[in-house]
Amino acid sequence: MAVRGETLEVRPDRIVGEAPLEIRAAGPDEDPVAVAVTMRTPGHEADLAVGFLRTEGLIDGSEDVASTEGGDPATLNQPDDTIVVRLTRPFDASAVAERHFVATASCGICGKASIDEIAIRCEALPDGPVVARSLVLALPDLLRAAQRAFDQTGGLHAAALFSPRGELIEIREDVGRHNALDKVVGSQLLAGALPLHDRILMVSGRVSFEIVQKAAVVGVPIVCAVSAPSDLAIETAERLGVTLVGFLRGDGFNVYSHDRRIDLHDLTGWG
Repeated sequence: MAVRGETLEVRPDRIVGEAPLEIRAAGPDEDPVAVAVTMRTPGHEADLAVGFLRTEGLIDGSEDVASTEGGDPATLNQPDDTIVVRLTRPFDASAVAERHFVATASCGICGKASIDEIAIRCEALPDGPVVARSLVLALPDLLRAAQRAFDQTGGLHAAALFSPRGELIEIREDVGRHNALDKVVGSQLLAGALPLHDRILMVSGRVSFEIVQKAAVVGVPIVCAVSAPSDLAIETAERLGVTLVGFLRGDGFNVYSHDRRIDLHDLTGWG
């Protein structure tokens, strides 16, 4: 039932799906170990699981992944709510116990270790690319144009990778912005495209610490968002060498860290 002004209409509506996904990992001849349970939008489960393992530092690259498979329908009531990542090497289950993974759709992994621990897992980011102000301003419309599910439901976050020329490389949508990013990362890991040193990340909504650290772990040098960053997101971006852009709307944006990658010479007159 929809209320619009002085009218009332009974009509069907398309609603975003949300369901739990348990991510498990197993090395050769090992029983799967439960790593995390996250609330997510069904679809691209392999990308999400692999991307999560990579951005949380539990695997290194595509060479670590042998295969992915759903849950066992003989033992599970909802086999689609479980995915197992089979690895080419033994899996260190103690790392899961030490990290205390608890995931939600809204904020991702809670109870993080310190930024120092994240920094250890991040390689130094390159100086480039340097992108034009006009390209940065174009990113929200490019993201919105590619959000097919959002057009139908109005209830999904998106994460997209672009080239320095504005070409869309990959996009994923999910009820959780961190899940959307993990799905993008997983797709690129499985394609053998990491690290993402020549890519720009554009996300819908705000930027949390979680988004910045996941981007930095896989080498993304520029993170842009429609809304605001948190103070910890800014601190993390500054520490890890990420260019962080927020409030990217209309003809403006804010640059919170490492502004050298945004070409602002036409405004400053420098260089």
